[in-house]
Amino acid sequence: MAYNTFQQEYMQMPPVTRTYTTACVLTTVAVQLGIVNPFQLYFNPDLTFRKLQLWRLVTNFLFFGTIGFNFLFNMIFTYRHCRWLEEGSFRGRTADFTMMFLFGGTIMVGIGCFVNLVFLGQAFTIMLVYVWSRRNPYVRMNFFGIMNFQAPLLPWVLLVFSLLLGNSAMIDFVGIAVGHVYFFLEDVFPERPGGFHILRAPQFLKNLLDGPGEEATYNPLPEDRPGGYQWGGAEREAEDDEQ
Repeated sequence: MAYNTFQQEYMQMPPVTRTYTTACVLTTVAVQLGIVNPFQLYFNPDLTFRKLQLWRLVTNFLFFGTIGFNFLFNMIFTYRHCRWLEEGSFRGRTADFTMMFLFGGTIMVGIGCFVNLVFLGQAFTIMLVYVWSRRNPYVRMNFFGIMNFQAPLLPWVLLVFSLLLGNSAMIDFVGIAVGHVYFFLEDVFPERPGGFHILRAPQFLKNLLDGPGEEATYNPLPEDRPGGYQWGGAEREAEDDEQ
């Protein structure tokens, strides 16, 4: 019974979210069991491009450290915000969501060639959080019952939290920067005179990934959108547009 329930819930996950989170979990388990060494996964420009170890372009986004608090924390945020985006503003647009992944990953790898960042999964998570938070500006968040804030502040709260844990802020800044560039190109620039969508998926990718009958123009009402992360069981609410 439990297995059937898990399988049903797993298969109900949207495809991009299911694929990415599964790859992250399997990679971490493989490292934990000693099947794979983290030194085989991290991003290194010399090993990647000169020695053609091209798998590093992908694997550096899949490893969040061995199983522990940091891994669970990042996986919760990755799963929730990835799924909220895919079922919200990217509903019926799997190809466009895939383009977001490709765009974000490409820019981060480019940055990683000049900045010493060996694992970019956390930056990728922050990018997802940033885009979701900017597209849901009226959602109120609660941080462990300590403070309330609007969703657009969430990436910055996570950055401060990361600093308090003794982590470097550079990886969070990279995620925020790439997320902002994507948000500007897809949500701000097209609304300006002469603007257009730069990052739309090519038609062959839409034919491959977007199933028939999906409503590509679906735009959920604020009350129908997934809400903020409930740290410590805190409430979340969507405010009226007038607020």
